[in-house]
Amino acid sequence: MSDSVFENKMLAVMLGGTAAEREISIESGENVASALENAGALVLRVDPAKQGWTKRLEGVEFVFNLLHGPGGEDGTVQGLLELMSLPYSGCGVLSSALTMDKIRTKLLWQGAGLITPPSRVLTSDCDWEAVIDELGAVFVKPALEGSSLGMSKATNAQQLATAHEQAAGFGAPVMAEQCVAGAEYTVAILGERTLPSIRIDVSGDFYDFDAKYRSDDTRFTCPSDLSDADEKALAEIALAAFQAVGGEVWGRVDVILDSAKCWQLLEVNTIPGMTSHSLVPLAAKVAGLSLMDLLTEIYEHSMETRHAG
Repeated sequence: MSDSVFENKMLAVMLGGTAAEREISIESGENVASALENAGALVLRVDPAKQGWTKRLEGVEFVFNLLHGPGGEDGTVQGLLELMSLPYSGCGVLSSALTMDKIRTKLLWQGAGLITPPSRVLTSDCDWEAVIDELGAVFVKPALEGSSLGMSKATNAQQLATAHEQAAGFGAPVMAEQCVAGAEYTVAILGERTLPSIRIDVSGDFYDFDAKYRSDDTRFTCPSDLSDADEKALAEIALAAFQAVGGEVWGRVDVILDSAKCWQLLEVNTIPGMTSHSLVPLAAKVAGLSLMDLLTEIYEHSMETRHAG
């Protein structure tokens, strides 16, 4: 592609890493790396799980960060790249670290007047019965993981204790979030605009790891079933939620429409999946953007933020 902004550029794609989402990161990174190579770029695949990986970044002009989860999506790699004066894709240090922590993200949203389901931090000495009495059915999540890893539903005290133990296996802290019945949507952010929303329908209780990556029964509807007015309202809420946490360049906001027709914010993903079946590329396609269009915009918006100074 002689007209590609990536022609003859030396780029790095960071993929893999040491987080529980390693395999998904590899798939995302390979998909992006192949597209960049087809666009004429010289691409280095860099896996932080391998020793000496920082030396491989010497001479690189730009880094596409496709690391999912802790160690890649939490501000640590972003900080290192800034110290190396290497421009990179996506959110900066602060917003990456903040949104990796679901508890603090919710606290910030609440302070900004944005609606998110009530929640409590869980510890091993919690009064499980009291938590259920207060919140009712809950989703229990490791606060610092992604892809719904370690997440389960609890409707009574015994289930809550078991769910806490399961989530704690992925590390503390652990949170219980009130289960809100309703349709789930996700909205991709690109620059300062939103892409068409996607409605997510699952065959099980909730959108867990299997529903995201393994099940053939999960349905993604894009454009979603919303009216123009509701689509506009959802877009405004998602953008406000992303900007409230300092989000930049691109990301994805998960939202649920409750029985009172109120939008409730669930979480932010600052490095969404970029596999051939991922949701941001799907929304981009519906908006008329190819994968290369999407990568070009991510690159251009990233360079505008001047993370590397």
